Amino acid sequence: MPINPSFPYPLYLVISEAQCLHLPWLQVAEEAILGGVDIIQLREKNLPVKDFLTKAQALKKICDKYGIPLVINDVLSVAVDVDAWAVHVGQSDTAPLDIIDLYGHRFKIGWSFETLTQMQGANFDVVDHLGVSPIFKTATKTDTINEWGIAGMQQLATTISKPLIAIGGLHQGNVEDVWKSGANSIAVVSAICHSKDPRNAAANLKALLQCVK
Repeated sequence: MPINPSFPYPLYLVISEAQCLHLPWLQVAEEAILGGVDIIQLREKNLPVKDFLTKAQALKKICDKYGIPLVINDVLSVAVDVDAWAVHVGQSDTAPLDIIDLYGHRFKIGWSFETLTQMQGANFDVVDHLGVSPIFKTATKTDTINEWGIAGMQQLATTISKPLIAIGGLHQGNVEDVWKSGANSIAVVSAICHSKDPRNAAANLKALLQCVK
């Protein structure tokens, strides 16, 4: 799949401290960047806002050091305080239209896309990119209602012009097929965070995407 110029970030890391099993989470983030990660989303669903902000500030320093965009999951106040590049919201979070009402176009807006019915309405129209979730069922995120699979990804790629970020159960064994099916970005959690060598894990994933024409 060619790189989409409006979302030129083929390898997307979603990180939380709890998912980093072998190394400190900030070390995982930096090693992943050195291995080829293009963009990072901080996802901490159960932290108090103050603690989330502290983590986001630390990660923002690393992202800024390497020129990597930072995406904040859900918590708009944290995104504002760290001057994040984007926010990512799910279907039960703040609606994209409400984000624009509050902050204008300060952030790029990513939106979890779980069913075709979500194409209907103004929220779909205003988001910048879509997190197609999940491609395959995963223990990382259990509150989803659909599994797109390769065929679903292919269908979306032929009907939607917005950048499509594939997420859910992705690893070295399947990212090539998902990339070929039309994803503009491959988002991973455990494939990097669970690794004892996140730099090498990221490099191997990135190499797989670069070899697909």
